[in-house]
Amino acid sequence: QVQLVESGGGLVQPGGSLRLSCAASGIIFSMYDMGWYRQAPGKRRELVAGIVQGGSTNYADSVKGRFTVSRDNAKNTVYLQTNSLKPEDSAVYYCNANLRMSLKTYDFWGQGTQVTVSA
Repeated sequence: QVQLVESGGGLVQPGGSLRLSCAASGIIFSMYDMGWYRQAPGKRRELVAGIVQGGSTNYADSVKGRFTVSRDNAKNTVYLQTNSLKPEDSAVYYCNANLRMSLKTYDFWGQGTQVTVSA
């Protein structure tokens, strides 16, 4: 059974930081591309940051220079360090694991963790 479990969300003041974690089980973690998405009320889910199995990363323009994604394959965990948080960063943050192999796609999601940026 595949599980992605996010943690680290919470309430933070503008300018603050949070470190989100996503612990994976039931998959060969090192084979998967990992991503952090977020969804605010009334908005579509959007990609925030991704890190492929080889370690290359990509970011949404809105978070470049403020967020950093990393992974620890030994711990089956992907992280999202969020700095200089803004109210518009408030959303539910979801972890995604994706693997395309041969003609199949394996795609898994966590349950999400709430991030609220407010004074």
